[in-house]
Amino acid sequence: MKIGLFNTEPKIENTAMMQVSQYHKQLGDHVEQYCSIFHDSYDKVYAFSIFDYTNNPYVRDDMIKGGTGFNIDTKLPKEIEKCDFDYSLFLNCKTSYVWFSRGCIRKCPFCVVWKKEGFIKPVKPKPLNPNGEYISIMDNNFFANPKWENAFKQLMEWNQKVDFQSGIDVRIFNEEQGYALSSLKMYKQLHIAWDNPRENHSIIPRIKLLTNFIKPYKIMCYVLIGYWSTREEDLARVETLRDMKIDSFVMPYDKKNSYQRSFARWVNHKATFKTVEWKDYIG
Repeated sequence: MKIGLFNTEPKIENTAMMQVSQYHKQLGDHVEQYCSIFHDSYDKVYAFSIFDYTNNPYVRDDMIKGGTGFNIDTKLPKEIEKCDFDYSLFLNCKTSYVWFSRGCIRKCPFCVVWKKEGFIKPVKPKPLNPNGEYISIMDNNFFANPKWENAFKQLMEWNQKVDFQSGIDVRIFNEEQGYALSSLKMYKQLHIAWDNPRENHSIIPRIKLLTNFIKPYKIMCYVLIGYWSTREEDLARVETLRDMKIDSFVMPYDKKNSYQRSFARWVNHKATFKTVEWKDYIG
């Protein structure tokens, strides 16, 4: 059989696509990146989409569509889910995508993880990319995994730099986790999140504790605005992080809202954030 794989977000190395490729190659099928002008030559075409805002004008009705961008309830068949990642699809891929757990302990109303994956559960990580130079940890809530210590032992054995793609849940951060983090080689800044200002009393001490193990300039904090917070609370959070010498990255809940767009632009453009006050920026 001739199989076409259509990645609707070509800048993203889609791991589900890699598993479909591996599955069909094991069956002896010919697998290639989809080309629309040869559509009728394929026996099957799979289309993959992660984001629901992706424009998909070239997706056809006869394609097998999967991913949150098409339907949050879609899942890979078990025989494909158990396959390893075929990194040969992305020759320039320099990372290894690793999950030690799926799901989360939280039910944040703006997040699809709980609906898609349910409560957190440990999973066996896939083999590393043979050409990988660092590891992307894809867990939604790494330290909530009841077997996170085993995951750290594996990371230490692999001895590569690591990038916590979804960051860590600073609300449950403790000293034991801090000592573990300080033993790893970080590929990029460590990400945390401060979504709800009503949790300030618990989050601020945890962030300060984190800076005992990770230097502040090596930490970046996502700040959700426009969901639980007022404008005053938005400003207070980014200024508190500034005082701690931690980078903020504002995430607008409503990207069409003029205030949220403007506030995110001010904070996320570091040269502006460092030299212009908010009152002057909107002045």
